[in-house]
Amino acid sequence: MLKNKAHSSKQDRLAVTAVALQDHILRDFELQNLSVADYCKTKVQKRENRSKFLKRNMKAIIDTGLKKTTQGPKAEDPEKEYVLDPKPPPLTLAQRLGLFEPPPLPLSSEEWGKVKQRSILQGDSMQPCPICKEEFELRPQVLLSCSHVFHRACLQAFEKFTNKKTCPLCRKSQYQTRVIHDGAQLFRIKCVTRIQACWRGHMVRKWYRDLRKTLPPTDAKLRRKFFEEKFTEISHRVLRSFHTDIDELFAEIDRCLAINRSVLQQLEDKCGRELTDEAWQKIHKQALHREACECPICLTPLSASSDSHHAASGTGGGQRSRETVLLSCSHTFHHECLLALEEFWGHGSPFHVCPVCRSCYQKKILAS
Repeated sequence: MLKNKAHSSKQDRLAVTAVALQDHILRDFELQNLSVADYCKTKVQKRENRSKFLKRNMKAIIDTGLKKTTQGPKAEDPEKEYVLDPKPPPLTLAQRLGLFEPPPLPLSSEEWGKVKQRSILQGDSMQPCPICKEEFELRPQVLLSCSHVFHRACLQAFEKFTNKKTCPLCRKSQYQTRVIHDGAQLFRIKCVTRIQACWRGHMVRKWYRDLRKTLPPTDAKLRRKFFEEKFTEISHRVLRSFHTDIDELFAEIDRCLAINRSVLQQLEDKCGRELTDEAWQKIHKQALHREACECPICLTPLSASSDSHHAASGTGGGQRSRETVLLSCSHTFHHECLLALEEFWGHGSPFHVCPVCRSCYQKKILAS
């Protein structure tokens, strides 16, 4: 009788153990306790919990007509870190019987700080995600209690694919997860560094181009090219500074021509009209009053003065007499000297000027 009881109790224990193991394996394969469960399921559960909470805390409100200051919801900090599974899963029958170890207790903030410090020392956030091999950038990032870091979406896909809650690297089971933003912060710092590097490079290149424009290089070819560009730039600047209005230019030319015509007309009126005999007599008297004895061109005595000189000295007139010409400015010259001077000046000029007073003249040959 006692043997039968012992045998039945042993069978009962085996049956309980088998049921406990079967229950533990089934729960281990379920996805209800995954750290990143399906968003749709969690959303439905949250809605159900919220409806229950509202039904429980529903109270009647009396409207008094007074305005109440309503404070809007405070914006949550996007950089805030939080644990995805704050409560451990319930113990299975096998864990209660001691067949399996119970899940670890939730980590405290100090323990999470040590785990994060270990992850920072390993440089996990600086490396690509071990699952997708891409940078973390600004996408959601999770830290496991084993100090390994993954994309949240990548870890969710891995858990769904394997139907297990094990770390993809160290295979630790029943880990805890915490949302962190180290990868996003490093990505922002990298972006800021790149922007600053690009801006500084742009400023340095601009400064160098300005320096090249002002400081000539030492190489002969580059120096020649530098001065050619400088000369071209100066020429273009000078050309741009000129006022190239064609109408105004033609108007200026017309004004100059009109002034020249008026001057020539005045000159023609002054020198072109013929002098009368009375005018020539007055001019001759002025010449005699000046008592000019020599030709200002050849510096030899004039004909009239030479004849009087020879008559006074009693010498004969062996020398050939030269014609004397009187100008309208009352200066006298040898006719040959004046003709030579006019030929030297050229026949193209319509008027000639006196070699002494530089005025236009008319000439008259004096009788010897």
